[in-house]
Amino acid sequence: MEKISVNSNLCDGCLNCEKMCASVHKVARIKIIEHDSSYYSIVCQHCDNAPCIKVCPTDAMSREGVDEDKCIGCGLCSIICPFGAITLNGSIAEKCNLCQDREEGPACIKSCSKRAISLVDPAKVKLKNQEKYIAKLSGETKVGNINGGFVRFITSQARARLVLEE
Repeated sequence: MEKISVNSNLCDGCLNCEKMCASVHKVARIKIIEHDSSYYSIVCQHCDNAPCIKVCPTDAMSREGVDEDKCIGCGLCSIICPFGAITLNGSIAEKCNLCQDREEGPACIKSCSKRAISLVDPAKVKLKNQEKYIAKLSGETKVGNINGGFVRFITSQARARLVLEE
């Protein structure tokens, strides 16, 4: 499942995402926090093994959002969320549902003038990071003036030792 990601290097703290989210959903389901002159997002991570779903006594909570007809506003989901991403709006819990009801996609992404917010698929990010790491190890990337990676260096050293031992 895709997740909202905020690039703290691009975010300038304008809070347009919060304002747009609040205008669409009555309350902002994303929160931007400033810490050490950088901005970070608090937003539902749509956990695979979500504690908010497990603790909900009325089964109102799901990865896709909150069933307002079932929610009794007990706040247990808000208390147990490890990210602090669930808020109570009156007697209804609110959490990001990736604007599934909007054809245009998430309102926060559309409102970000810096393009700091995006939808990412964690599996694809993991694969991309693994590919970069393998390229670095195999020498497909150039580091300084040296073309060759750690694995190539170790392999050439091992070959040299084998030749000397024969």
